[in-house]
Amino acid sequence: MSKQYETVIGLEVHVELATKTKIFCGCSTAFGAAPNTQTCPVCTGMPGSLPVLNKQVLEYAIAVGLATNCDITRYAKFDRKNYFYPDNPQNYQISQLYLPICRNGGVEIETEAGGKKTVGIHEIHMEEDAGKLIHDEWEDCSLVDYNRSGVPLIEIVSEPDMRNAGEVIAYLEKLRQVIQYLGASDCKLQEGSMRADVNLSVREAGAEAFGTRTEMKNLNSFRAITRAIEGERERQIDLLEAGESVVQETRRWDDAKGESYAMRSKEDAQDYRYFPDPDLVPITVSDEMLAKIKEKQPEFRTEKMARYKAEFDIPDYDIEIITGEKPLADLFEAAVALGASPKKASNWLMGETLRLMKEQEVDAGDLRFSPENLAKLIVLTEKKVINSSVAKEVFEVMFAENVDPEQYVEEKGLKTENDEGALKKVLEEVIAANPQSVEDYRNGKEKAIGFLVGQTMKAMKGKADPAAVNQMLRELL
Repeated sequence: MSKQYETVIGLEVHVELATKTKIFCGCSTAFGAAPNTQTCPVCTGMPGSLPVLNKQVLEYAIAVGLATNCDITRYAKFDRKNYFYPDNPQNYQISQLYLPICRNGGVEIETEAGGKKTVGIHEIHMEEDAGKLIHDEWEDCSLVDYNRSGVPLIEIVSEPDMRNAGEVIAYLEKLRQVIQYLGASDCKLQEGSMRADVNLSVREAGAEAFGTRTEMKNLNSFRAITRAIEGERERQIDLLEAGESVVQETRRWDDAKGESYAMRSKEDAQDYRYFPDPDLVPITVSDEMLAKIKEKQPEFRTEKMARYKAEFDIPDYDIEIITGEKPLADLFEAAVALGASPKKASNWLMGETLRLMKEQEVDAGDLRFSPENLAKLIVLTEKKVINSSVAKEVFEVMFAENVDPEQYVEEKGLKTENDEGALKKVLEEVIAANPQSVEDYRNGKEKAIGFLVGQTMKAMKGKADPAAVNQMLRELL
């Protein structure tokens, strides 16, 4: 390619808020219920039903705005965005166009080159989610589930400040972290509680004006977002290189096929015939309310990292990993408060916990074991009641079922044998049974001792301290 192109990317990120009930009614927002069991006349758009704003939604939206350095709109309103689609029961969506709750913010990200960059946030507004259409290819029909209709969302609209997929992922990670730390949402991409629409255009390097942008919807994993950005960038460059123009439209990314296809030409605000919602009163944010929300803001990751560095003697790498997911940081702090050594607690979280989370595809927010049980397990190993391999075995059960490690070790008879007489007897038998290894060891082959330790551990059913076995073996030999 002769010309150099620059990619310009802005995101619209939808985040489902962690309220127990919907934005304008009392229906449950719990994920995974049977279709159409969490609905009422308000969220199914029945004539004559009236919406009432859930105060918690407003508080979460303001908290996210404060955490992303936005100006909070002190007098805000809701508007109706009119469009006809089967998953939209009222034939309009209640959203905010003219006076969104937050404006002019930004978050700092680290670029791949190691520098820092601020991605601007144009606005954050509150809105209700639509229902969900399920296309049944077998029966050749579409079914609609209104459980999600009326679930509260905030939409975070960025400025077109990102230039590649790496910056997009860094921005999303930062948002996800901030929102999880606030407890405003679990931000699970796989359950749709965080979704991103990507607005992308390309222009010749050095050009001032933006190119024509397309919007890609239906992206629910960081991998799909990365692939969609690469794919759309290539598609637009190919069009421009062939002398054709890019059409402004909404496209859907098919991650299985690795390509996107046009859904509809891009609508503008006038196509939605927005007007202020006549059923909802304007929102006035008082000084007192703002002060209360500010007071409740948690310790965010950056502050937490600085505190861990000062308080706990653990490496920077550990601090970075543990604070990356708030549930891990909570587990760590609680276990340490219960008397666990900070480095041991961090080792368990960084090692076995992350390994099992990856293997079993478990989110940090869904970890079952309690900090109490983690602290107990650490004490059991420190006091040499159990050895490290038994500890790992106990931890796997604890990870799955949150068993009490003390009780479990007692019931299963997993305590380390500390009876020197019994151990000596087993060692003598192992030595007698393996003359070749004994001879190898005496001839200076260090590996042979490892084999003998292994045989002893096997004979002791793993219930011995490997270090003690090693030491006694050397003495006997």
